Amino acid sequence: MDLDIIKIASDTTNNKILKDYTHRSKYKNKTCGDIIEMRVNIKKNIIQDIGYQTKSCVYCQASASLISHKLIKKSKNKINYLLKNLIDYFENEIKPLPKNLNKFNKLFNKKNISRKNCVLMPLIAIKKLSINE
Repeated sequence: MDLDIIKIASDTTNNKILKDYTHRSKYKNKTCGDIIEMRVNIKKNIIQDIGYQTKSCVYCQASASLISHKLIKKSKNKINYLLKNLIDYFENEIKPLPKNLNKFNKLFNKKNISRKNCVLMPLIAIKKLSINE
């Protein structure tokens, strides 16, 4: 396992129970049983705060850490764009990630394709938040 992934996962700034939230989702990986719960506080279509909790492997934890930092102070449109770019890139690697997503290259690459379900869990949980409603 890459030490960079462990370092990313060790940033637990947003690994917290968010008590004041407007949207919540929970996702369970059907393959391994890992679980992630995401809570966000959205005001005026902007994510003000985010918290996540996992019972998961280090790949899911690293992905949750990265995505949670990227989502704060972002609008719903930017979030959808971000999620689409990350998912498309990881599934297809057709185009390079935008420069502002370079940190994701350590996790979203062919070397970790066998852990695809783990890496994508936080993104799926974010999509399940139904923040566009």
